[in-house]
Amino acid sequence: MTPALNALVHTLRHEADDILSLELRPLDGPEFPAFSAGAHIDLHLPNGLVRSYSLLNDPGERHRYVLGILKDRASRGGSRWVHEQLHVGQRITIGSPRNHFALHEEAAHSVLVAGGIGVTPILCMARRLKAIGRSFELLYFARSRRSAAFLDELQALGMPLHLHFDDECGGPPALRALLAERLGRSGVHAYACGPAVMLDAFEKDCAALGCADVHVERFTAAEVAAATDARDQYTVELRRSGQVLTVQPGQSLLAALKAVPVRLDTSCEEGVCGSCETRVLAGTPDHRDSVLSASEKAANQVMMVCVSGCRSERLVLDL
Repeated sequence: MTPALNALVHTLRHEADDILSLELRPLDGPEFPAFSAGAHIDLHLPNGLVRSYSLLNDPGERHRYVLGILKDRASRGGSRWVHEQLHVGQRITIGSPRNHFALHEEAAHSVLVAGGIGVTPILCMARRLKAIGRSFELLYFARSRRSAAFLDELQALGMPLHLHFDDECGGPPALRALLAERLGRSGVHAYACGPAVMLDAFEKDCAALGCADVHVERFTAAEVAAATDARDQYTVELRRSGQVLTVQPGQSLLAALKAVPVRLDTSCEEGVCGSCETRVLAGTPDHRDSVLSASEKAANQVMMVCVSGCRSERLVLDL
């Protein structure tokens, strides 16, 4: 659970069609907690919603956090509220930075792929790699130049930058061909953030091209079916609070946890933001999130309780 922070809305700026940047300044002291490239924070909106957004500014900056926020046409009230109600000078509560999309700074070469608003954590990574003098390049895809945010900031970094705008190029990019040109050398790490369709293709193409070090950040959850041995009913012990509850058939683990008095952070409730990450002390989770890597899921040390279930009769959580 990340500590809550008090922040001031310092700047709101139009960056592209339906995209604004939000600069926050600390109210509890001169600096915010440090963050690493790829991190995100939660905004606790006055309308009661909690939404996660990636940090895009230089990780060396402690005096501010900067976010890029797309006004989603399918908004459930989060991004719409930010665009239509948030104003400069307003105070807002935020969460401390979390990172499930960490940059491997020692890689021989990094290939960064951004689609649309997915450029936000990718820009942060590019700033960091530039600052430490590492080898990298960036591919940025958008429907049009008008909808591509932060172009000037990317170009100012002076890195190899491939831009593709669908309306100018007659359609979407040939992703596999672009990756094939860049993933042939050893020691390459590939990162992507953007629409689910692009990320699915990215993961598939990287696997076909033999790139093992692949990292993605999803804004919407990938569909993950329950394991064949997932249980409909199981017991959950909450070790710290001393409670024991039973998850009933047809009930989710999250619903069962919300029915008892236990402190639990949640935001997306879709298995993509990582805010509900909980330590597993015993038992075997059925991981259905889009946050943990395959090796992290196999280790069964943590789980995202908002979407995951259980494959054992009993689950013991550090709650």
